[in-house]
Amino acid sequence: MTEAFPFLAPVNAIPGVRAGWIGRVSELRLTGDRDEAMGQLRPVHEAAVWEFGGPAATWWRAEQVHGNAVALVPGSPQMIAPDGLPLVPGVDGLITREPGMVLAIYVADCGAIWLADRRTGAIGLLHSGKKGTASNIFATALERMAAHFGTRAEDVTAVLGPCIRPPDYEIDFAAEIGHQASLAGVGNFIDCGLNTAFDPARFYSYRKELGKTGRMMALMVRDFPL
Repeated sequence: MTEAFPFLAPVNAIPGVRAGWIGRVSELRLTGDRDEAMGQLRPVHEAAVWEFGGPAATWWRAEQVHGNAVALVPGSPQMIAPDGLPLVPGVDGLITREPGMVLAIYVADCGAIWLADRRTGAIGLLHSGKKGTASNIFATALERMAAHFGTRAEDVTAVLGPCIRPPDYEIDFAAEIGHQASLAGVGNFIDCGLNTAFDPARFYSYRKELGKTGRMMALMVRDFPL
């Protein structure tokens, strides 16, 4: 069920790391607000997570408050979201080095950023839109990975997924994320270049669909320790 996208190949080429992406679910007609859409998408996304991570996987999600806080999992406290599933409150990013922890981030114009440390085996998954990019969640995640795992930016492969871009949005936060990656000294940064507002058959777009839309899901897991 998780689609194979060429832009994730640099991450998926790293031993023990897998990245996935769930795009628009064409068979579902989503016309409600976020909570309603997430409730409708829950069975599809749950099935995708178990297919992606396996029966022993633990699913971790961020609340996504458009900030720059990043949580270490497992171990961070959780709360129950309106869709009935747990999430880590107050954060927009998740990092781990533990095998079997499936990290999940939802987007519908904001960018998902996959991070993989080729040396230490640490991984991270971020939600970065206008506000998260302005507060540089990218740098925050790298700092937390350095503090917890000894990550060095030059050892990191980072991928920016589909997000809204000019001319459909007046702010080019994708370009700013690329600039932040360069300033941080990230060894390998890939921007997929895909615009969520341009292709409604493949992507949900909050701006294009005036908020009445679903969410794509980015996934990441470490299968085994280095």
